Amino acid sequence: MAQYFLIHPDNPQPRLLRQAAAIVRDGGLIAYPTDSCYALGCQLGNKDAADRIRSIRQLDADHHFTLVCNDLTELGRYARVDNRQFRLLKAATPGSYTFILEATREVPRRMVHPKRSTIGLRVPEHRIVGALLAELGEPLLSSTLLLPGDSAPVNDALEIRQRLERAVDLVLDGGSAGIEMTTVIDLTRDPPEITRQGRGSAAILGQAR
Repeated sequence: MAQYFLIHPDNPQPRLLRQAAAIVRDGGLIAYPTDSCYALGCQLGNKDAADRIRSIRQLDADHHFTLVCNDLTELGRYARVDNRQFRLLKAATPGSYTFILEATREVPRRMVHPKRSTIGLRVPEHRIVGALLAELGEPLLSSTLLLPGDSAPVNDALEIRQRLERAVDLVLDGGSAGIEMTTVIDLTRDPPEITRQGRGSAAILGQAR
């Protein structure tokens, strides 16, 4: 049965974050809140945990996983970023955006898009996520907590625990995270292209020219 931590949204408890990070390092799969909606997360490079995400969400091989990073410095380790792309990233982070970028060799091949060698990356504006990533010291491999048959992501942590109690190892309850997913911007295209309009404003594209 999944563990359940009630996390203060403004002042996350360090003790609980240390325990959450330890669960991730041990190969665990967690459900956690972000600045757009709840997500599933695991350690980068952990094939078994990534396969569990695929199973829960019934994802095919073409699905873009997302690396949730704490800042742009960390993001730059896992994606190739030119000056044009960096200007947009700087204008939009932290925030409710996912960026499609060319993956570096730091990202295991099985985690990148099989046809394009790309990965989704993002830097959320959320205190729980920031504190967890700081404790973990590396990004989370992540995917929106949108379950098969649902029209919107699950937004109630108790419901998440009930529906996924044997599928995940930990649920971090940080209160409501909303049901609007991130805006996805493909930065491998010139000009950048919005492939999914979500919570992040499309106006950001005009701020990075």
